[in-house]
Amino acid sequence: MLTQAENELMCRVGPGSGMGAALRRYWLPALASSELPEPGGDPVHVELLGEHFVAFRDEEGRVGLLNEACCHRGASLLLGRVEGCGLRCIYHGWKFAVDGKVLETPNVPDARFKDRIRAKAWPVREAGGLIWTYLGPTELQPSFPEWPWMEVTDAHRINAMALVPCNFVQIMEGLVDSSHLSVLHITPLSQADKSELDFARKTEHMAFDAAPRIEAELTDFGFHYVAMRDIEGPEGHRIEARVAAFIAPCFINNPNGDLFFACVPVNDEVTRFYHVWWNSERPIGEEPLRSQQLKFVGLDDEALARHGLTPGTIDGPLRPSRENRWHQDRELVRKGHFTGIFSFTEEDVAVSVSGGAIRDRSKEMLCIADHAIGRLYRVLLNMAKRVAEGAEPLASKANTRDIRGTHGTLAPNQNWRTLVPTHRPPSAAAASEPVA
Repeated sequence: MLTQAENELMCRVGPGSGMGAALRRYWLPALASSELPEPGGDPVHVELLGEHFVAFRDEEGRVGLLNEACCHRGASLLLGRVEGCGLRCIYHGWKFAVDGKVLETPNVPDARFKDRIRAKAWPVREAGGLIWTYLGPTELQPSFPEWPWMEVTDAHRINAMALVPCNFVQIMEGLVDSSHLSVLHITPLSQADKSELDFARKTEHMAFDAAPRIEAELTDFGFHYVAMRDIEGPEGHRIEARVAAFIAPCFINNPNGDLFFACVPVNDEVTRFYHVWWNSERPIGEEPLRSQQLKFVGLDDEALARHGLTPGTIDGPLRPSRENRWHQDRELVRKGHFTGIFSFTEEDVAVSVSGGAIRDRSKEMLCIADHAIGRLYRVLLNMAKRVAEGAEPLASKANTRDIRGTHGTLAPNQNWRTLVPTHRPPSAAAASEPVA
C-alpha cells in the first residue's frame, strides 16, 4: 500500500505538483484531430493537466494551441474568431497566429507594438489522428515519439476517446491488471466466440482462467508484465501468455498487439482515455468494421453519451456516480449477466470511478495478482522523483517503435521474454531506485 503522501504525489497533476512537472516533460495527446475537423472552424476549449487552453485550426489547416486567456486583458479566446491564418480576440481585436505571433492590434496606433509582444503558444504535432502538445520547458523539449500506428492511414486506424470522471492512475491500474479480465468482463468475454472481430478472437481464451500467473519487471521505457494462463482445450494443455507494456508517462500497449491506450489527465479528477486500434492490412477505420469494433467494446458514440462519458454529458445526470449506480442494471444481474453493466468500457469505468475521484490507496490490500500494480506505482513515483531531482525523464531514450504489446502460446520451457526481444532493461541508476 502507499502512504497518503505518496498517493497525493502520484495523482496530483496541476501546476506546481511533482507528477504534473513530470507529465509536462512528455508529448501528450491534447485532443483528437476529429475535434478540430475543418480549417477555419470554431476554436475548442482544452483542459490538460489542470490548465486551460484554446485549440484552433486556421484556414490553411494549421493547428494552434494557446493559453485560453488572451494575453492582453484575459478574455477567453474560446470566444474568438478564426480568420485567415489566425485567431482574433473579440474584446479588442488582437489576432494571433498558431505560433503565438501577434498579427494585429487594431486598438494600438503604433504598428510596431505587435512585434514586441507574443501570446503563449505551445508546440503542436498532429499524428495518428491525435493532436499532441508539449507543456514543459522549451529548452528541455524531447523529440516527438514515433509510434507504429502513426504510419497507417485513417482507413486502417480507429481512434476513440472516453472522458472518465476519475484520476488517470485508476484507469491505468485496470490496463495493467490482467486478472480482472476473467471476472469483471466474464459476460462479454463469453460472447466473444460469436464475433469475427480480431479483438474478440484474441481475448476469448481469458474467460477460462481467472488466476493467471503474473510476472513484471522494469524496462527502459517503464515496465512490462506478462499474464500466463493455463488453458485446456481439444488439442490438450497450453500456456497462453499476454505481455503488456507501460510506457512513461501514461501510455500502454495492449497484449493484443494492435491496441494503444493513452490515459491523459484533464485534471486531478477527470481523464481522457484514448484508444487507438490499427491494422496495416484491413481497412478497420472504414464501415462496417469501425462501427462493429466500437460497439463491441462500448466505445461507439451512442454508448458513450448514454453512459455520461463524453464532453457533452460528463457534467450532467448521466455522469457515472453512486446516484445512478454507475449505470449498473440490477435486473440484468438477476437475469444472469455478471455485472449488469453494458460492455467492456463501461464495466472498466464503473469499477474505476466507484473508488472515488482519487482513490485512497493507503487502505488497499494488494495480493499476488497485483504484481503489475505495484510496478506501476513504483514507476510513477520514480518518474516524479527523477524530474524533481533534475534527472532525465524516464523513457526519454526509449525507441517507441520497438515497444510491443503481444501475446502467444509458449512452447515447453519457453521464457515469455522471448516474445518481446526488443524490450530493454532500465539503466543501472533507474534499476537501483527504491521500490515505492
